[in-house]
Amino acid sequence: MTAGTANAQRFREFKMPDVGEGLTEAEILKWYVQVGDTVTDGQVVCEVETAKAAVELPIPYDGVVHELRFGEGVTVDVGTVIISVDTDPGAGPVEAPAAGGAAPAAEAPDEEDAEPQGRQAVLVGYGAAPTSTKRRARKPQPGVPAQPAAATAGLQAELNGRSAPAPMVAPVAPAAPAAPVVPAASAAPAVSAGRPLAKPPVRKLAKDLGIDLATVAPTGPDGIITREDVHAAAAPAAAPAPAVPAEVPVPTAVVPAEPGIVDAAARERRVPVKGVRKATAQAMVASAFTAPHVTEFITVDVTRTMKLVQELKQDPDMAGLRVNPLLLVAKAFLVAIKRHPEVNAAWDEANQEIVYKDYVNLGIAAATPRGLIVPNIKDAGVKTLPQLATELGDLVATAREGKTSPAAMAGGTVTITNVGVFGVDTGTPILNPGESAILAFGAVKLQPWVHKGKVKARQVTTLALSFDHRLIDGELGSKLLADIAAVLERPKRLITWG
Repeated sequence: MTAGTANAQRFREFKMPDVGEGLTEAEILKWYVQVGDTVTDGQVVCEVETAKAAVELPIPYDGVVHELRFGEGVTVDVGTVIISVDTDPGAGPVEAPAAGGAAPAAEAPDEEDAEPQGRQAVLVGYGAAPTSTKRRARKPQPGVPAQPAAATAGLQAELNGRSAPAPMVAPVAPAAPAAPVVPAASAAPAVSAGRPLAKPPVRKLAKDLGIDLATVAPTGPDGIITREDVHAAAAPAAAPAPAVPAEVPVPTAVVPAEPGIVDAAARERRVPVKGVRKATAQAMVASAFTAPHVTEFITVDVTRTMKLVQELKQDPDMAGLRVNPLLLVAKAFLVAIKRHPEVNAAWDEANQEIVYKDYVNLGIAAATPRGLIVPNIKDAGVKTLPQLATELGDLVATAREGKTSPAAMAGGTVTITNVGVFGVDTGTPILNPGESAILAFGAVKLQPWVHKGKVKARQVTTLALSFDHRLIDGELGSKLLADIAAVLERPKRLITWG
């Protein structure tokens, strides 16, 4: 067994998994371990944020942390190695191949035509090969010193997402006196003369920011462009012009700014769009420009419902449960869907079919520090009021802690958004992609209301229902909203209609 094979069996690499549904990248929020720490199979080693939620990742090996490939705050593609573990730390130092036992990559025969072996399938294309990429030696360019082959192989391995092999130290030949002096401006590595060197996540960042990598000055080792280089290249467009020193003459063609005028860019901040915010933006745009939205409104007297909320708080069967108006709004929504089951459907564009669902997964829009998420209560339509209260309380608590799993946000059919907690009367909510309807519950306010022929102070709220007009006609949507309001106006209908 060669030293390389033994090391590969000893050092196990853990790659960024797809923790959601077809996600392609995740940001490392926090490492719970450091190099040299002992880990066990199933131990959580880091927390990552995907486009849907924050998820803790367990390591599937026993051993000692040998290397952390990325720091906190770095976005990593799915399938990229993020940590390696020494599964046999008592075996002593790592064995190095004998000197001269491995030929430089430049001396390898034409192996670039051979089929790659041992590649692992990832979301798009194939993963990195287990060995460094072999390629023909570059022809030396006049006036530019050629890089050693080992350095080229290490640079290529680093770009492929793997640690670079140990460089082979060779004697340094003395410079010839007659050699021409190369200006400092052309002292960049030879590889930078062609395609700019950058890792895939950095290339994606540059594309998103509209930055041409060929114009970016690299600061990474061997001329690699880093994320910081890309951000620095994008910053001048937003940053204010530097102040001109007094001793430097100002060209007469420049018109000085009027006194009191401050550059707006100096008072602006730019934050990269990523994680939950990025996913929310994409989902809302896709929904708004795919499903034809119709929004209807109704104002309703909910005085009896608010009294019922207070009575339920004293009910022994609801002891220890979170009872609030949202709970009864959710129950009213479910009762109305039961009376009009055709609204609980989805549009299948690919197959040109309408999918009617005999279950209701009720989504609850929740504002979290990371952005808006919509976890849902599975099979909410068949749950009792105490069960619904339990699920609703757990859902909200988990969301506030940032521990909502991607599975908890998948498969929703309809959603409620409680804008009333912010003192807002109502809104025109946008559908969660793949769902048929969303109900906005506004603030409950004491207002003058005609009750039994007299104007009295009553507790009133406004409901707004947005629905997919491909699935729900105006008549059906109106009946659904009217039934929700009828239940909240006379909550005894929870019994007679439920």
